[in-house]
Amino acid sequence: MVTAAEKSPEREESSNPRAEAFLEIICRVPAGEVEAALSACGIGPTAEVEELVLKSRESYKRPRSAVRFFRWAGHSVSHTAYAWNLLVDILGKAAMFEPMWDAIRSMHQEGGGGLVSVATFASVFASYCASGNLKDAIAALDVMDRYGLKPDAVALNSLLSAICRVEGRAQVAHDVFERTKATIPPDADTFAILLEACEKEGNAVRAKSVFGEMVVRVGWDAANVAAYDSFLSTLVRGGLFDEAFKFLQVMRSKGCLPGINFFATAVDLVVRKRDHTNAVAIWNMMVSEAGLVPNFSMYNAMIGLYCNAGSMDYALGMLDEMPLNGVFANSVTYNTILEGFTKHRKAREAESFLKEMSKNEQLPTASNCAAAIILFFKEFNPSAAIDVWRCIVEHNITPAEDSAKELIAGLLDFGRLTEVKRRADEMIDMRVELSRSTMENMKHVFAKANRHQEYDHIARRLKRY
Repeated sequence: MVTAAEKSPEREESSNPRAEAFLEIICRVPAGEVEAALSACGIGPTAEVEELVLKSRESYKRPRSAVRFFRWAGHSVSHTAYAWNLLVDILGKAAMFEPMWDAIRSMHQEGGGGLVSVATFASVFASYCASGNLKDAIAALDVMDRYGLKPDAVALNSLLSAICRVEGRAQVAHDVFERTKATIPPDADTFAILLEACEKEGNAVRAKSVFGEMVVRVGWDAANVAAYDSFLSTLVRGGLFDEAFKFLQVMRSKGCLPGINFFATAVDLVVRKRDHTNAVAIWNMMVSEAGLVPNFSMYNAMIGLYCNAGSMDYALGMLDEMPLNGVFANSVTYNTILEGFTKHRKAREAESFLKEMSKNEQLPTASNCAAAIILFFKEFNPSAAIDVWRCIVEHNITPAEDSAKELIAGLLDFGRLTEVKRRADEMIDMRVELSRSTMENMKHVFAKANRHQEYDHIARRLKRY
Protein backbone atom coordinates (compact mmCIF):
# COMPACT_ATOMS: atom_id res chain seq x y z
CA MET A 1 0.00 0.00 0.00
CA VAL A 2 1.45 3.39 -1.03
CA THR A 3 0.45 6.36 1.08
CA ALA A 4 -0.18 9.81 -0.34
CA ALA A 5 2.77 11.30 1.53
CA GLU A 6 5.34 8.88 0.13
CA LYS A 7 4.52 9.16 -3.56
CA SER A 8 7.55 10.32 -5.51
CA PRO A 9 7.05 13.57 -7.39
CA GLU A 10 5.60 12.84 -10.79
CA ARG A 11 8.23 13.04 -13.48
CA GLU A 12 7.04 14.07 -16.89
CA GLU A 13 8.32 15.80 -19.94
CA SER A 14 7.74 19.54 -19.90
CA SER A 15 5.89 21.25 -22.74
CA ASN A 16 6.90 24.70 -21.42
CA PRO A 17 9.36 26.35 -23.89
CA ARG A 18 11.33 28.02 -21.10
CA ALA A 19 11.64 24.76 -19.16
CA GLU A 20 12.66 22.97 -22.34
CA ALA A 21 15.42 25.51 -22.93
CA PHE A 22 16.78 24.98 -19.42
CA LEU A 23 16.61 21.20 -19.79
CA GLU A 24 18.51 21.38 -23.06
CA ILE A 25 21.33 23.14 -21.21
CA ILE A 26 21.25 20.66 -18.32
CA CYS A 27 21.54 17.75 -20.77
CA ARG A 28 24.21 19.33 -22.96
CA VAL A 29 26.54 21.16 -20.59
CA PRO A 30 28.84 19.50 -18.00
CA ALA A 31 27.56 19.91 -14.43
CA GLY A 32 30.30 22.36 -13.47
CA GLU A 33 29.34 24.73 -16.30
CA VAL A 34 25.56 24.61 -15.93
CA GLU A 35 25.13 27.81 -13.91
CA ALA A 36 27.25 29.84 -16.31
CA ALA A 37 25.38 28.46 -19.32
CA LEU A 38 22.02 29.21 -17.71
CA SER A 39 23.06 32.79 -16.92
CA ALA A 40 24.26 33.27 -20.48
CA CYS A 41 21.07 32.01 -22.11
CA GLY A 42 19.21 35.24 -21.35
CA ILE A 43 16.10 33.54 -19.99
CA GLY A 44 14.95 33.92 -16.40
CA PRO A 45 13.21 31.23 -14.33
CA THR A 46 9.84 31.29 -12.60
CA ALA A 47 8.74 29.17 -9.66
CA GLU A 48 6.51 27.10 -11.93
CA VAL A 49 9.27 26.55 -14.49
CA GLU A 50 11.69 25.57 -11.74
CA GLU A 51 9.29 22.82 -10.61
CA LEU A 52 8.82 21.61 -14.19
CA VAL A 53 12.55 21.31 -14.71
CA LEU A 54 13.22 19.56 -11.40
CA LYS A 55 10.53 16.93 -11.85
CA SER A 56 11.76 15.99 -15.33
CA ARG A 57 13.51 12.72 -16.02
CA GLU A 58 16.59 14.63 -17.14
CA SER A 59 17.02 16.18 -13.70
CA TYR A 60 16.71 12.79 -12.00
CA LYS A 61 19.30 11.39 -14.42
CA ARG A 62 21.69 14.30 -13.75
CA PRO A 63 21.40 15.10 -10.03
CA ARG A 64 24.51 17.31 -9.88
CA SER A 65 23.30 19.43 -12.76
CA ALA A 66 19.87 19.63 -11.13
CA VAL A 67 21.45 20.95 -7.93
CA ARG A 68 23.24 23.66 -9.86
CA PHE A 69 20.05 24.61 -11.69
CA PHE A 70 18.24 24.80 -8.32
CA ARG A 71 20.95 27.04 -6.91
CA TRP A 72 20.93 29.27 -10.00
CA ALA A 73 17.13 29.57 -9.99
CA GLY A 74 17.24 30.55 -6.32
CA HIS A 75 18.93 33.85 -7.22
CA SER A 76 15.78 34.91 -9.08
CA VAL A 77 12.83 33.18 -7.38
CA SER A 78 11.93 31.89 -3.96
CA HIS A 79 11.94 28.13 -3.92
CA THR A 80 8.54 26.58 -3.26
CA ALA A 81 8.14 23.73 -0.79
CA TYR A 82 7.49 21.47 -3.78
CA ALA A 83 10.75 22.50 -5.46
CA TRP A 84 12.66 21.77 -2.24
CA ASN A 85 11.00 18.36 -1.96
CA LEU A 86 11.89 17.62 -5.56
CA LEU A 87 15.52 18.43 -4.84
CA VAL A 88 15.50 16.17 -1.76
CA ASP A 89 13.96 13.39 -3.84
CA ILE A 90 16.49 13.79 -6.66
CA LEU A 91 19.41 13.60 -4.23
CA GLY A 92 17.93 10.68 -2.33
CA LYS A 93 17.19 8.67 -5.48
CA ALA A 94 20.81 9.23 -6.49
CA ALA A 95 21.95 7.96 -3.03
CA MET A 96 23.58 11.37 -2.41
CA PHE A 97 22.49 11.28 1.22
CA GLU A 98 24.81 13.91 2.74
CA PRO A 99 23.73 16.56 0.19
CA MET A 100 20.14 15.42 0.75
CA TRP A 101 20.37 16.20 4.46
CA ASP A 102 22.12 19.50 3.69
CA ALA A 103 19.11 20.38 1.54
CA ILE A 104 16.70 19.44 4.35
CA ARG A 105 18.63 21.58 6.85
CA SER A 106 18.54 24.48 4.40
CA MET A 107 14.80 24.01 3.97
CA HIS A 108 14.32 24.16 7.71
CA GLN A 109 16.42 27.29 8.09
CA GLU A 110 15.07 29.13 5.04
CA GLY A 111 11.42 28.42 5.64
CA GLY A 112 11.45 29.02 9.38
CA GLY A 113 10.63 25.33 9.82
CA GLY A 114 7.55 25.49 7.60
CA LEU A 115 9.01 24.04 4.39
CA VAL A 116 9.97 20.65 5.76
CA SER A 117 6.96 18.33 5.81
CA VAL A 118 6.00 14.68 6.17
CA ALA A 119 6.25 14.47 2.37
CA THR A 120 9.92 15.44 2.67
CA PHE A 121 10.57 12.58 5.06
CA ALA A 122 8.49 10.17 3.01
CA SER A 123 10.96 10.78 0.19
CA VAL A 124 13.86 10.18 2.59
CA PHE A 125 12.37 6.89 3.79
CA ALA A 126 11.77 5.71 0.24
CA SER A 127 15.29 6.61 -0.93
CA TYR A 128 17.04 4.90 1.97
CA CYS A 129 14.93 1.75 1.63
CA ALA A 130 15.40 1.61 -2.13
CA SER A 131 19.16 1.63 -1.54
CA GLY A 132 18.82 -1.14 1.06
CA ASN A 133 19.72 1.16 3.96
CA LEU A 134 16.78 0.40 6.24
CA LYS A 135 18.55 1.41 9.47
CA ASP A 136 19.03 4.99 8.30
CA ALA A 137 15.43 5.09 7.05
CA ILE A 138 14.23 4.11 10.52
CA ALA A 139 16.62 6.56 12.15
CA ALA A 140 15.16 9.35 10.00
CA LEU A 141 11.80 8.86 11.68
CA ASP A 142 13.43 9.51 15.03
CA VAL A 143 14.94 12.86 13.97
CA MET A 144 11.78 14.40 12.53
CA ASP A 145 11.21 16.45 15.66
CA ARG A 146 14.49 18.30 15.02
CA TYR A 147 12.79 19.78 12.00
CA GLY A 148 9.63 20.79 13.78
CA LEU A 149 7.68 17.66 12.88
CA LYS A 150 6.11 15.27 15.33
CA PRO A 151 6.10 11.74 13.92
CA ASP A 152 2.50 10.71 13.30
CA ALA A 153 0.63 7.85 11.64
CA VAL A 154 1.13 9.34 8.18
CA ALA A 155 4.91 9.44 8.66
CA LEU A 156 4.96 5.97 10.19
CA ASN A 157 2.90 4.59 7.33
CA SER A 158 5.27 6.09 4.79
CA LEU A 159 8.20 4.41 6.51
CA LEU A 160 6.45 1.05 6.85
CA SER A 161 5.36 1.11 3.23
CA ALA A 162 8.88 1.89 2.05
CA ILE A 163 10.31 -0.96 4.15
CA CYS A 164 7.69 -3.42 2.93
CA ARG A 165 8.58 -2.73 -0.68
CA VAL A 166 11.99 -4.27 0.02
CA GLU A 167 11.78 -8.00 -0.57
CA GLY A 168 11.79 -10.10 2.59
CA ARG A 169 11.76 -7.20 5.06
CA ALA A 170 8.23 -7.51 6.46
CA GLN A 171 9.69 -8.51 9.84
CA VAL A 172 11.62 -5.23 10.01
CA ALA A 173 8.41 -3.29 9.35
CA HIS A 174 6.62 -5.25 12.06
CA ASP A 175 9.45 -4.55 14.51
CA VAL A 176 9.20 -0.81 13.77
CA PHE A 177 5.48 -0.96 14.38
CA GLU A 178 5.92 -2.74 17.71
CA ARG A 179 8.55 -0.21 18.82
CA THR A 180 6.58 2.89 17.87
CA LYS A 181 2.93 1.99 18.47
CA ALA A 182 3.00 3.27 22.06
CA THR A 183 4.08 6.75 20.96
CA ILE A 184 2.67 6.94 17.43
CA PRO A 185 -0.95 5.76 17.43
CA PRO A 186 -1.46 3.62 14.31
CA ASP A 187 -4.43 4.16 12.02
CA ALA A 188 -6.31 1.94 9.58
CA ASP A 189 -3.69 2.48 6.86
CA THR A 190 -0.95 1.26 9.22
CA PHE A 191 -2.64 -2.08 9.59
CA ALA A 192 -3.46 -2.29 5.89
CA ILE A 193 0.26 -1.90 5.10
CA LEU A 194 1.27 -4.56 7.62
CA LEU A 195 -1.40 -6.98 6.40
CA GLU A 196 -0.34 -6.47 2.81
CA ALA A 197 3.20 -7.39 3.89
CA CYS A 198 1.84 -10.54 5.56
CA GLU A 199 0.08 -11.43 2.34
CA LYS A 200 3.23 -10.85 0.32
CA GLU A 201 5.29 -13.20 2.50
CA GLY A 202 2.44 -15.65 3.15
CA ASN A 203 2.57 -15.30 6.93
CA ALA A 204 -0.92 -16.29 8.10
CA VAL A 205 0.05 -16.47 11.80
CA ARG A 206 1.25 -12.88 11.87
CA ALA A 207 -1.68 -11.77 9.74
CA LYS A 208 -4.13 -13.06 12.35
CA SER A 209 -2.23 -11.28 15.11
CA VAL A 210 -2.12 -7.97 13.20
CA PHE A 211 -5.77 -8.26 12.25
CA GLY A 212 -6.80 -8.86 15.84
CA GLU A 213 -4.90 -5.82 17.02
CA MET A 214 -6.40 -3.73 14.21
CA VAL A 215 -9.93 -4.58 15.31
CA VAL A 216 -9.09 -3.62 18.90
CA ARG A 217 -7.35 -0.36 18.04
CA VAL A 218 -9.32 1.06 15.10
CA GLY A 219 -12.46 -1.07 15.10
CA TRP A 220 -14.50 -2.08 12.08
CA ASP A 221 -14.59 0.27 9.10
CA ALA A 222 -16.25 -0.54 5.79
CA ALA A 223 -13.74 1.73 4.03
CA ASN A 224 -10.80 -0.39 5.20
CA VAL A 225 -11.18 -2.73 2.22
CA ALA A 226 -7.44 -3.12 1.57
CA ALA A 227 -6.83 -4.54 5.05
CA TYR A 228 -9.68 -7.04 4.85
CA ASP A 229 -8.61 -8.01 1.35
CA SER A 230 -5.00 -8.74 2.33
CA PHE A 231 -5.95 -10.56 5.54
CA LEU A 232 -8.43 -12.96 3.95
CA SER A 233 -6.23 -13.50 0.88
CA THR A 234 -3.36 -14.49 3.18
CA LEU A 235 -5.52 -17.09 4.92
CA VAL A 236 -6.89 -18.49 1.68
CA ARG A 237 -3.48 -18.76 0.04
CA GLY A 238 -2.22 -20.43 3.19
CA GLY A 239 -4.82 -23.18 2.83
CA LEU A 240 -6.95 -21.86 5.70
CA PHE A 241 -10.09 -21.48 3.64
CA ASP A 242 -12.53 -22.57 6.36
CA GLU A 243 -11.02 -20.08 8.78
CA ALA A 244 -11.08 -17.35 6.13
CA PHE A 245 -14.73 -18.03 5.46
CA LYS A 246 -15.53 -17.72 9.17
CA PHE A 247 -13.74 -14.37 9.33
CA LEU A 248 -15.60 -13.32 6.19
CA GLN A 249 -18.93 -14.04 7.86
CA VAL A 250 -17.89 -11.95 10.90
CA MET A 251 -16.85 -9.07 8.62
CA ARG A 252 -20.13 -9.32 6.80
CA SER A 253 -22.04 -9.05 10.09
CA LYS A 254 -20.09 -5.84 10.81
CA GLY A 255 -20.94 -4.34 7.43
CA CYS A 256 -17.39 -4.81 6.15
CA LEU A 257 -16.28 -6.73 3.06
CA PRO A 258 -12.97 -7.31 1.23
CA GLY A 259 -12.20 -6.26 -2.33
CA ILE A 260 -11.88 -8.00 -5.66
CA ASN A 261 -8.40 -9.40 -4.89
CA PHE A 262 -9.73 -11.71 -2.18
CA PHE A 263 -12.84 -12.70 -4.11
CA ALA A 264 -10.76 -13.60 -7.18
CA THR A 265 -8.47 -15.76 -5.04
CA ALA A 266 -11.40 -17.38 -3.22
CA VAL A 267 -13.34 -18.13 -6.40
CA ASP A 268 -10.27 -19.75 -7.94
CA LEU A 269 -9.78 -21.92 -4.85
CA VAL A 270 -13.37 -23.11 -4.45
CA VAL A 271 -13.63 -23.84 -8.15
CA ARG A 272 -10.48 -25.97 -8.03
CA LYS A 273 -11.96 -27.78 -5.02
CA ARG A 274 -15.26 -28.11 -6.94
CA ASP A 275 -16.97 -26.66 -3.88
CA HIS A 276 -20.18 -25.63 -5.61
CA THR A 277 -21.99 -24.43 -2.46
CA ASN A 278 -19.28 -22.08 -1.22
CA ALA A 279 -18.54 -20.87 -4.75
CA VAL A 280 -22.13 -19.70 -5.21
CA ALA A 281 -22.17 -18.12 -1.72
CA ILE A 282 -18.93 -16.20 -2.36
CA TRP A 283 -20.08 -15.12 -5.82
CA ASN A 284 -23.39 -13.79 -4.54
CA MET A 285 -21.68 -11.97 -1.69
CA MET A 286 -19.22 -10.38 -4.11
CA VAL A 287 -21.83 -9.26 -6.64
CA SER A 288 -24.89 -8.53 -4.51
CA GLU A 289 -23.38 -7.30 -1.26
CA ALA A 290 -19.94 -5.93 -2.15
CA GLY A 291 -21.13 -4.57 -5.49
CA LEU A 292 -17.99 -5.76 -7.26
CA VAL A 293 -17.75 -6.64 -10.94
CA PRO A 294 -16.21 -10.07 -11.63
CA ASN A 295 -13.38 -10.21 -14.12
CA PHE A 296 -12.98 -12.50 -17.12
CA SER A 297 -11.05 -15.24 -15.30
CA MET A 298 -13.64 -15.36 -12.52
CA TYR A 299 -16.51 -15.72 -14.98
CA ASN A 300 -14.71 -18.49 -16.83
CA ALA A 301 -13.95 -20.30 -13.56
CA MET A 302 -17.57 -20.19 -12.41
CA ILE A 303 -18.88 -21.21 -15.81
CA GLY A 304 -16.51 -24.18 -15.71
CA LEU A 305 -17.78 -25.12 -12.25
CA TYR A 306 -21.41 -24.96 -13.35
CA CYS A 307 -20.68 -26.97 -16.49
CA ASN A 308 -18.82 -29.63 -14.53
CA ALA A 309 -21.84 -29.96 -12.21
CA GLY A 310 -24.26 -30.07 -15.12
CA SER A 311 -25.91 -26.77 -14.17
CA MET A 312 -25.96 -25.62 -17.76
CA ASP A 313 -28.75 -23.05 -17.35
CA TYR A 314 -26.64 -21.20 -14.78
CA ALA A 315 -23.62 -21.36 -17.06
CA LEU A 316 -25.63 -19.88 -19.93
CA GLY A 317 -26.99 -17.22 -17.59
CA MET A 318 -23.44 -16.16 -16.74
CA LEU A 319 -22.51 -16.11 -20.42
CA ASP A 320 -25.41 -13.72 -21.07
CA GLU A 321 -24.45 -11.61 -18.04
CA MET A 322 -20.81 -11.11 -19.02
CA PRO A 323 -21.26 -8.35 -21.65
CA LEU A 324 -23.55 -6.44 -19.28
CA ASN A 325 -20.51 -6.06 -17.01
CA GLY A 326 -18.14 -5.19 -19.84
CA VAL A 327 -16.61 -8.68 -19.88
CA PHE A 328 -16.60 -10.58 -23.17
CA ALA A 329 -16.46 -14.33 -23.61
CA ASN A 330 -13.82 -15.93 -25.79
CA SER A 331 -13.21 -19.35 -27.30
CA VAL A 332 -12.31 -20.81 -23.90
CA THR A 333 -15.66 -19.72 -22.45
CA TYR A 334 -17.69 -21.08 -25.33
CA ASN A 335 -15.80 -24.36 -25.47
CA THR A 336 -16.20 -24.85 -21.72
CA ILE A 337 -19.97 -24.65 -22.15
CA LEU A 338 -19.95 -26.90 -25.24
CA GLU A 339 -17.90 -29.45 -23.29
CA GLY A 340 -20.51 -29.29 -20.53
CA PHE A 341 -23.28 -30.08 -22.98
CA THR A 342 -21.43 -33.04 -24.49
CA LYS A 343 -20.30 -34.37 -21.10
CA HIS A 344 -23.87 -34.41 -19.79
CA ARG A 345 -25.31 -35.74 -23.08
CA LYS A 346 -27.46 -32.73 -23.86
CA ALA A 347 -27.45 -33.24 -27.62
CA ARG A 348 -30.21 -30.82 -28.57
CA GLU A 349 -28.64 -28.04 -26.52
CA ALA A 350 -25.18 -28.84 -27.90
CA GLU A 351 -26.46 -28.59 -31.49
CA SER A 352 -28.13 -25.25 -30.76
CA PHE A 353 -25.05 -23.93 -28.96
CA LEU A 354 -22.78 -24.86 -31.85
CA LYS A 355 -24.96 -22.69 -34.09
CA GLU A 356 -24.63 -19.82 -31.61
CA MET A 357 -20.86 -20.30 -31.58
CA SER A 358 -20.79 -20.10 -35.36
CA LYS A 359 -22.89 -16.93 -35.29
CA ASN A 360 -20.46 -15.38 -32.77
CA GLU A 361 -17.43 -16.55 -34.77
CA GLN A 362 -16.21 -18.84 -32.00
CA LEU A 363 -14.76 -22.15 -33.16
CA PRO A 364 -15.07 -25.43 -31.27
CA THR A 365 -11.84 -27.14 -30.28
CA ALA A 366 -10.76 -30.36 -31.97
CA SER A 367 -11.55 -32.39 -28.84
CA ASN A 368 -15.01 -30.82 -28.53
CA CYS A 369 -15.70 -31.58 -32.19
CA ALA A 370 -14.93 -35.26 -31.66
CA ALA A 371 -17.05 -35.37 -28.47
CA ALA A 372 -19.97 -33.67 -30.22
CA ILE A 373 -19.82 -36.10 -33.15
CA ILE A 374 -19.91 -39.07 -30.76
CA LEU A 375 -22.86 -37.55 -28.88
CA PHE A 376 -24.89 -36.81 -32.00
CA PHE A 377 -24.53 -40.35 -33.32
CA LYS A 378 -25.49 -41.77 -29.92
CA GLU A 379 -28.58 -39.59 -29.98
CA PHE A 380 -29.42 -40.68 -33.58
CA ASN A 381 -28.66 -37.32 -35.15
CA PRO A 382 -26.15 -38.00 -37.96
CA SER A 383 -26.99 -34.70 -39.69
CA ALA A 384 -25.72 -32.74 -36.70
CA ALA A 385 -22.54 -34.87 -36.67
CA ILE A 386 -21.99 -34.08 -40.36
CA ASP A 387 -22.47 -30.36 -39.63
CA VAL A 388 -19.66 -30.55 -37.09
CA TRP A 389 -17.41 -32.13 -39.70
CA ARG A 390 -18.34 -29.40 -42.20
CA CYS A 391 -17.22 -26.86 -39.60
CA ILE A 392 -13.90 -28.71 -39.25
CA VAL A 393 -13.37 -28.66 -43.02
CA GLU A 394 -14.40 -25.03 -43.47
CA HIS A 395 -12.19 -23.71 -40.67
CA ASN A 396 -9.40 -26.30 -40.89
CA ILE A 397 -9.73 -27.28 -37.23
CA THR A 398 -6.83 -29.56 -36.34
CA PRO A 399 -5.96 -32.19 -35.34
CA ALA A 400 -8.96 -33.76 -37.06
CA GLU A 401 -8.03 -37.45 -36.75
CA ASP A 402 -10.32 -38.22 -33.79
CA SER A 403 -13.29 -36.45 -35.37
CA ALA A 404 -12.66 -38.23 -38.67
CA LYS A 405 -12.54 -41.62 -36.95
CA GLU A 406 -15.80 -41.00 -35.06
CA LEU A 407 -17.57 -39.58 -38.12
CA ILE A 408 -16.65 -42.58 -40.31
CA ALA A 409 -17.62 -45.04 -37.56
CA GLY A 410 -20.97 -43.33 -37.01
CA LEU A 411 -21.84 -43.09 -40.67
CA LEU A 412 -20.95 -46.75 -41.18
CA ASP A 413 -23.23 -47.71 -38.27
CA PHE A 414 -26.06 -45.79 -39.91
CA GLY A 415 -25.35 -47.33 -43.32
CA ARG A 416 -24.66 -43.92 -44.87
CA LEU A 417 -22.04 -45.30 -47.27
CA THR A 418 -22.35 -42.58 -49.91
CA GLU A 419 -21.72 -40.03 -47.19
CA VAL A 420 -18.76 -42.10 -45.97
CA LYS A 421 -17.16 -41.96 -49.43
CA ARG A 422 -17.74 -38.19 -49.70
CA ARG A 423 -16.30 -37.47 -46.28
CA ALA A 424 -13.40 -39.88 -46.71
CA ASP A 425 -12.41 -38.00 -49.89
CA GLU A 426 -12.45 -34.75 -47.90
CA MET A 427 -10.31 -36.31 -45.20
CA ILE A 428 -7.75 -37.50 -47.70
CA ASP A 429 -7.67 -34.04 -49.33
CA MET A 430 -7.04 -32.56 -45.86
CA ARG A 431 -4.20 -35.05 -45.24
CA VAL A 432 -6.14 -36.48 -42.30
CA GLU A 433 -4.71 -39.86 -41.39
CA LEU A 434 -7.27 -42.68 -41.35
CA SER A 435 -6.26 -45.46 -38.98
CA ARG A 436 -5.94 -49.11 -39.96
CA SER A 437 -8.92 -50.06 -37.79
CA THR A 438 -11.05 -47.38 -39.49
CA MET A 439 -10.10 -48.65 -42.94
CA GLU A 440 -10.74 -52.28 -41.99
CA ASN A 441 -14.16 -51.39 -40.61
CA MET A 442 -14.90 -49.44 -43.78
CA LYS A 443 -13.79 -52.34 -45.99
CA HIS A 444 -15.97 -54.78 -44.08
CA VAL A 445 -19.13 -52.66 -44.32
CA PHE A 446 -18.63 -51.75 -47.99
CA ALA A 447 -18.00 -55.42 -48.85
CA LYS A 448 -21.13 -56.48 -47.00
CA ALA A 449 -23.11 -53.97 -49.08
CA ASN A 450 -21.39 -55.22 -52.25
CA ARG A 451 -19.85 -51.81 -52.90
CA HIS A 452 -16.24 -52.92 -53.31
CA GLN A 453 -15.37 -50.37 -55.98
CA GLU A 454 -16.16 -47.39 -53.74
CA TYR A 455 -13.96 -48.76 -50.99
CA ASP A 456 -11.18 -49.53 -53.48
CA HIS A 457 -11.37 -45.92 -54.70
CA ILE A 458 -10.83 -44.66 -51.16
CA ALA A 459 -8.01 -47.15 -50.49
CA ARG A 460 -6.17 -46.22 -53.71
CA ARG A 461 -6.40 -42.50 -52.96
CA LEU A 462 -5.14 -43.06 -49.44
CA LYS A 463 -2.12 -45.00 -50.72
CA ARG A 464 -1.20 -42.18 -53.09
CA TYR A 465 -0.96 -39.82 -50.13
